[in-house]
Amino acid sequence: MDRMDRVDFKPTVFPQLTAGDMDAAADAYAAAPLLNCLLRELADPTGEPGVFRLRASGRELRVRGTRRPFAPELRADGARRRLTHPELIALAAGELREFTGVDNTGLPAEMTDSRDVVAALLRARARTTPPEDPYLRSEQSLIMGHPYHPAPKTRGGGPASGWLPYAPEAYARFPLELLAVREDAVVEEGDTRALDALGRAPAGYRLLPAHPWQLTLTGSIPAIRDAFADGRLLRLGPTARPLWPTAAIRTLYAPEDDLFVKFSLDVRITNDIRRLWRHDLLKMRATDAATAAAFAAQDGPAAWLGDRGYRTAGFAFEELAVLVRDGLRPHLLPGATPLLAAALVEGFDGSPLDRLTDPADWWHAYLRHTVPPVLEAFARHGVVVEAHLQNTLVAVDGDGMPVQALFRDAEGVKLLPEVTRAAGWERLVYCLVVNHLSELAAVLAERFPGTDPWPAVRGELRRCGADHDLPEVAALLTSPTLPGKTNLLLRWTSADGAAARYVPLPNPLAGT
Repeated sequence: MDRMDRVDFKPTVFPQLTAGDMDAAADAYAAAPLLNCLLRELADPTGEPGVFRLRASGRELRVRGTRRPFAPELRADGARRRLTHPELIALAAGELREFTGVDNTGLPAEMTDSRDVVAALLRARARTTPPEDPYLRSEQSLIMGHPYHPAPKTRGGGPASGWLPYAPEAYARFPLELLAVREDAVVEEGDTRALDALGRAPAGYRLLPAHPWQLTLTGSIPAIRDAFADGRLLRLGPTARPLWPTAAIRTLYAPEDDLFVKFSLDVRITNDIRRLWRHDLLKMRATDAATAAAFAAQDGPAAWLGDRGYRTAGFAFEELAVLVRDGLRPHLLPGATPLLAAALVEGFDGSPLDRLTDPADWWHAYLRHTVPPVLEAFARHGVVVEAHLQNTLVAVDGDGMPVQALFRDAEGVKLLPEVTRAAGWERLVYCLVVNHLSELAAVLAERFPGTDPWPAVRGELRRCGADHDLPEVAALLTSPTLPGKTNLLLRWTSADGAAARYVPLPNPLAGT
């Protein structure tokens, strides 16, 4: 068996591996999410373990592993042949072309870029020390990233020297660039006072921190270039202290100030160019206020990290926007340590899962803190929290037991009746059950053979459904299928990232 056939998809530093081994590891990390997409969206199981039939061509594909498939083999001329990573990309593109009737030259390039990014990250991690803080270590642990996206680590196709200094997965930390915007050009809404503590602006100007990568990407835009030339925009130098990029890449954390700041980033990351779009900013304050009220009304430790306000320049509204988000300390229970939920799935040094011998109590506590707040926000307040793995923090006590959940990102929140109740519920089920709980359940079942995590999920959902008179829960527990987002087809057809499309997945709740 090939050495990298045994990769466990934990973000290992691999200090002992040669360059060739790291390339093989990058292939394995990049193949797993692409295979997950291909098997979910364009293939059917044959009944033979690990063997699937591709719907468009009828060809037979065999993989090893389940949660994170690897070592793909294509059957041809009566024999199976192992696919290299470029061949896997070509296979996926051919199936998509035949299945949809449209072509797309951009997505294969993104898949290749995503794999090359992983290789660069592995090399960078081998010569860099991870942060000591377990929270920061969890945020910066995602080498593979979204397990059901064909190119989860793409960075726009540019050279590594352009993006690596800002990559959370490379344990980056860096100062912000401080700009000063003439007061008559400032546009802001909400509470942005925390930005003014990052430096001092000259008289008649306001501070505007900028992500250095975004400033490089947008510095040649005429509106920004002209503003520097005529004095509406000044460069003041870097911040005194570095900030740490979180898993979202464009959201940074300042531990000393307990402050999160989120920037526009003109780079495609997963499905979208990650700008703070004008239409989102203009509605975000109302969305955040509704979500904060929904959590404040709950009788429990769950917390919402509010997006307090934004500041930008009128002549570059989206390009230079910065969003201020609540820090952790006012919301955390005393003594609790927050951890990124996505890091629990991918694995990181210090994960509480590594200390478990019996997951039952830990899993019950996890469900008790993550499920009720999301369902109550929906049932009582019409708020659809995007509670996927990357938007959820789980705080643990000294023994690693979950004691609190914290949720974030008003940009992803939907409100009823702006979306229909049915559409909101489908989104909630996808984010919370499919993207989040299903992934953790699969990790527990893999780590502890013989464990069935689903009865506990069913019990928690049933209890919450009764508490909040949610008829949708009863239907969820009997439905034969769950909605699985089709990120591969979405990217191939160049659909907007918000235009989610779903395929039916077998519902493990119905058989519990």
